[in-house]
Amino acid sequence: MKIAVLPGDGIGPEIVAEAVKVLQRLEADQAAGLRFELEFADVGGTAYTNHGHPLPEATLALAKQADAVLFGAVGDPRFDALERHLRPEQAILGLRKNLGLFANLRPAILYGELAAASSLKPEVVAGLDILIVRELTGDIYFGQPRGRRPSPDGAFAGAPEAFDTMRYSRPEIERIAHVAFQAARTRKAAGHAGKVTSVDKANVLETFQFWKDVVIEVHAQYPDIALEHMYVDNAAMQLVKAPKKFDVIVTGNMFGDILSDEAAMLTGSIGMLPSASLDANGKGLYEPSHGSAPDIGGKGVANPLATILSAAMMLRYSLRQPEAAARIEQAVQAVLRQGLRTADIAEPGAQTVGTATMGDAVVAALG
Repeated sequence: MKIAVLPGDGIGPEIVAEAVKVLQRLEADQAAGLRFELEFADVGGTAYTNHGHPLPEATLALAKQADAVLFGAVGDPRFDALERHLRPEQAILGLRKNLGLFANLRPAILYGELAAASSLKPEVVAGLDILIVRELTGDIYFGQPRGRRPSPDGAFAGAPEAFDTMRYSRPEIERIAHVAFQAARTRKAAGHAGKVTSVDKANVLETFQFWKDVVIEVHAQYPDIALEHMYVDNAAMQLVKAPKKFDVIVTGNMFGDILSDEAAMLTGSIGMLPSASLDANGKGLYEPSHGSAPDIGGKGVANPLATILSAAMMLRYSLRQPEAAARIEQAVQAVLRQGLRTADIAEPGAQTVGTATMGDAVVAALG
């Protein structure tokens, strides 16, 4: 199983290193029969520094050849002055586009051991287990035209306005709706509600009235799954008021970006949230939901659990190794049960451990 490993910027190399240790521990267990070919490449600001572009051709070629991509994080304020197409963040957008990654799955699960770390009262959030399905290739992030209208003297620095276009096509909405309904069906078999909440802004935006109409059409193929519609502002409110009322949330690129980060804080820390970005055949890119956190990069204090759990998702969705995925998830829960905490999930006054110690603990818990 060939895995492209793209650590990236900031804390990316540190957290990816811990996920790699976990994969290597699984590989060392001969009874599991797992063999990984890990190939590393630069991406983001690191790639710009070393190669002059955030997504070098060699990195993109590796990602295309691999069975899955394990990604760290990109971004650093040092590169903010670059032209937009050269900034580190363009690497992840380029990978999504070139690999056809249209479905972003972000589970938000509150482990019982972290109930006190959530920003909500335990009675509101205890037992939380929801899935956010975010469309990745359309919406305002990719809509054309976009740009700035120059000032009369032709300068963009003093431009009087800027514009981005929100756009969705029918096939884009149909395929993400199918992903959401199929996920809800799988979750229903495991005891969940079997409900999809489609989040839009159909009362204001024509794009999302279209979204709503198409989702309703697709829903006709899933009579066993309940469908409700919710405006994005209400969804943001309900996520902190009554988050357990949700099962699967499906929404567009921008709304999904925002709501999934909000949901992260329900779990105690965004450092606990893994994610999968999948193409039509199940090949995917796996990354923690958080950013590169350059302010703590190199300090050895970042939480690696979201990246380790992303590796578990990689085993489940792209590499078709559900038993190995479950072993990692159980090991993470065991470590939390032991009381180990990085700073982001620690209760006030609790003793904390660093990135490598947390990763070593997960490796040990694998047995």
